[in-house]
Amino acid sequence: MEDSTHLADTAKDRSGRSVQGEVSSRGESFGSNPELAASIRILIVDDERTVRESCASLLKQAGYQVTSCGKGEDALHLIRQRPFHIALLDLYMPGVGGLDVLAELRERTPDTLAIVMTGKPTVESSIESLRAGAWDYLSKPFSATQLSILIGRASHTISVARETGQGKDTVPRRGAKAKGQSAGVVVLGDAPAFRKAIDLAKRVAPTDASVFITGDSGTGKELVAQLIHQLSRRSSRELVALNCAALPEGLLESEMFGHAKGAFTGAVQDKPGLLEAANGGTLFLDELTEMSLAIQAKLLRAIQDGVVRRVGSTTTSALVNVRFVAATNRDPHEAMKEGELRKDLYYRLRVVPIHLPRLRERPGDIPVLAQHFLVGFWKKHRNNDLTTVPTLTPESITALQRRPWMGNVRELQNVMEHAVVLLEPGTEVRPEDIPSMEGPDDMDEENSFGLGNGISDALLEAPYHEARDQVMSDFERTYLSEIIRRADGNMSQAARLAGVDRTTLYRLMQKHLVSREEILGD
Repeated sequence: MEDSTHLADTAKDRSGRSVQGEVSSRGESFGSNPELAASIRILIVDDERTVRESCASLLKQAGYQVTSCGKGEDALHLIRQRPFHIALLDLYMPGVGGLDVLAELRERTPDTLAIVMTGKPTVESSIESLRAGAWDYLSKPFSATQLSILIGRASHTISVARETGQGKDTVPRRGAKAKGQSAGVVVLGDAPAFRKAIDLAKRVAPTDASVFITGDSGTGKELVAQLIHQLSRRSSRELVALNCAALPEGLLESEMFGHAKGAFTGAVQDKPGLLEAANGGTLFLDELTEMSLAIQAKLLRAIQDGVVRRVGSTTTSALVNVRFVAATNRDPHEAMKEGELRKDLYYRLRVVPIHLPRLRERPGDIPVLAQHFLVGFWKKHRNNDLTTVPTLTPESITALQRRPWMGNVRELQNVMEHAVVLLEPGTEVRPEDIPSMEGPDDMDEENSFGLGNGISDALLEAPYHEARDQVMSDFERTYLSEIIRRADGNMSQAARLAGVDRTTLYRLMQKHLVSREEILGD
């Protein structure tokens, strides 16, 4: 079962720090069980003998089959002889380094879960490792708990792959499909770009890999996140959704991580956050680029360690095992260039990227989507009576396909519901029955605040300061709504257009008692 080759004598890593005390011999493995552990082969490659032996001792006590060596050249020989399920690879070694071993693993057994270790952690090295195909990244010195959590997560991923169609004694194959169909998630469309995205979502769903979804607002990013969760082994647990753009920074941190009693005014008791609520399940982080860099750093630490520390707490609050699905309507590379998205967080969450096309790029899917919404809203508003559902005429379908659909599928959904509530039973949906989503014609920019050709009588009858405050309040509310709509709900972009910071926009939203969802009509 074991092949241990000790080829390094030093007991310190290259930074000179002792790691013996950091990797103890506690035989715990978060998220695994003895039967599963006994079936998993782990390769440890590190030229630091102390690290190598400590890791091997911990994992053997947890029941894993462990093979270790101290040179990259020996690792290449070992992986050519037999496959491994998990590989712990030191990034920097004389001669053949960790990335060289990783490249060989990707070529021979691409589904081996490789974890890169280094005593010189940098954003660049973590990104390089994740880009090269590493499953995760571990910075030295690390604790026994950190290692146990990470190996436990990897074991769970292997278990999922086996139970979704793989042989018990093989390394899990990439792209294993879940048994059965998703319950409650309807995904319609045959456009090649859309089908490619959905097929990829179905392939990755049975694994624990993090997914990063991009696409314009309204293209269905949350629907794809629901599909991934329902096709996963975590479907019996919670799918927790968090819109990072909908909350100011302080509230977002408390919602995500929870808070301790007395952490701030009003914190009268301990409160778990959404990371804890999603334990064992999936956390969907919508509009990730709207999260502040400080919270991004704290989130990255929680992902790396599987440990949550609530706001105001000085101790670890909980261990969590969460699958992450993130999404944004922005170009993440542009967000990184502008310093609004951490590169290391992005590449850790972007194990599998999925991009959803705009609705106007898939006009062939519009008829089936429109019919689906027509029937669904008719059932909702007409007491489930399907005998009198209106029909779409060829002219109305053509009209729908010619629209630009800036709001994508969400806009089409709203248009069809609007039409349904005004249609008579058993009639046809004509082009004139399809509502425009533009604003009212009787309010132009010049008169929207009671000005334009003069001051309205209502304003003239009020005292000056009261009239001024009313005009300013109307202006603030209208300007706020229009700037957020123009930015398609992206609060960072809205702030840039307005020339203010996001905090100012959030304060105005609180002042006028409006939410981002109300403004966008979500």
